[in-house]
Formats: sequence, C-alpha cells, structure tokens
Amino acid sequence: MGDEARGSGDGVRLQKVLARAGVASRRNAELLIEEGRVEVDGRVVTEFGVRVDPEVAVIRVDGERIPPVSANVYLVLNKPRGVVTTMSDPQGRPCITDYVQDRPERLFHIGRLDTDTEGLLLLTNHGEFAHRLAHPSYEVSKTYVAEVDGNVKPAALRRLLDGVDLEDGPARADTVKVVSTVPGRTLIEMSLHEGRNRIVRRMFDAVGHPVKRLTRTAIGPVRRGNLHTGELRDLDPKELGQLLDLVDL
Repeated sequence: MGDEARGSGDGVRLQKVLARAGVASRRNAELLIEEGRVEVDGRVVTEFGVRVDPEVAVIRVDGERIPPVSANVYLVLNKPRGVVTTMSDPQGRPCITDYVQDRPERLFHIGRLDTDTEGLLLLTNHGEFAHRLAHPSYEVSKTYVAEVDGNVKPAALRRLLDGVDLEDGPARADTVKVVSTVPGRTLIEMSLHEGRNRIVRRMFDAVGHPVKRLTRTAIGPVRRGNLHTGELRDLDPKELGQLLDLVDL
C-alpha cells in the first residue's frame, strides 16, 4: 500500500478523510471503499482500516483527485479592467490587494494579467503550487475572449493556429473560433499555453486585428461561470484536484 497508506498505526482513517473532504458521510465513504472506488497513491483500497497521511496522500474517488487537507488557500478572482496585477502599487492605482485585504493569509497571484485585460486570476499562499502552475513546462491552458478590430477571415485564424513569429519567438494558439461578428468587429475565443507578456494582444497584432477588449475566461479546469467582475471565490475541490494533477503535486 506504500508509505502513506497503512493498515494501522499513524495517520487518519481513510473514510474519515473522505468525510472531512465533503466527498461523502463516513458511512457512505465506507461504501465507496467497499465498492473499490477509492485509490490511495495509485492503488485501490478496499479495507476499512487503512490510515493515510491526509496532507500528502494522493486520494482519488472514481478517478477524480481529492485535494489534501491543507492550511493553504486557493482562490480565483475575476479581475476588473484597469486593476494592476500587483499586490501593491506605488502610484496608488487599484491593485489585487484591494480585493483580498480582509484575508488573513499572505497571498500572491499566479502569473499576470495586463492592466487593461480583465478575467480570471489565481491567488494562493502555496509557493510550490504557484511556481509550477506559472511554469511553461506544465502547459496549463488558458482561454481568452477577444474583441478585435475588423472582420477576421479564416486565413487569419489558420495563421494563429499554425503559429506567428513575434520578436521573442513564435507563438501558436491551441484552439481559435469566431464567437460573433458585426461590421468592423469580431469576437474570438482562443486558448493557448503561452504565458509571455501581452502574448494574446501581440498575436492578434501580428495577423492585423488589434485587440480592443480582452477577457481571460478559463485557466485549465477553472471557468469564469457566474463569477462577476471583482468577485473572489475559493477553488472548488474538483478544480483544485485537477490543477494539482496538472502540476504533479
């Protein structure tokens, strides 16, 4: 069963960990274990006596990661346009701290959004999680909706998918589609793994369609949904579990 799953001794009973995580009542957690639907560190557990370290054990129910018990916090902010992506600003401009000043934790943001770009931004006090999520090697996809100048033709969409040359190297979209068109304006949804400075704006500039307004609507499994501009919420367990898997934590 590995170092973290034990039949007796140290640790917390698995069904208690599942109940604490809100997966099920302790009795229903026992049923999940009995039915072979629970994994600990890659192995199916069917015994009720198994104890685990809830801070480090990788637990899955029906294949879905259950985040560990932790003192860390994981938040998503729908950043308004005009807010600087810093925790303080010497020029006194609106910044991220304005939205988390009542939180007791020392938070920092993961990655950036341009001041004139709105949308999803993750905040945490978990340093390694933040470092990995921001690192390009983990390729966490981000989705944007851009209102751009002009009526975008299929050839321009193809260029974005094939890759455009920028001053700091080529950049390529993973997906791109037209959402709507009015004379002189096009609304486009684009996803990519890139995290370079102003990358979406520079890519649209490269194909001749400057961005007029830009919103980030998703980071990996985290979607904007009904989160209003300026609102903050905790990541739900499913989102957090998926992000932890994406960055191998």
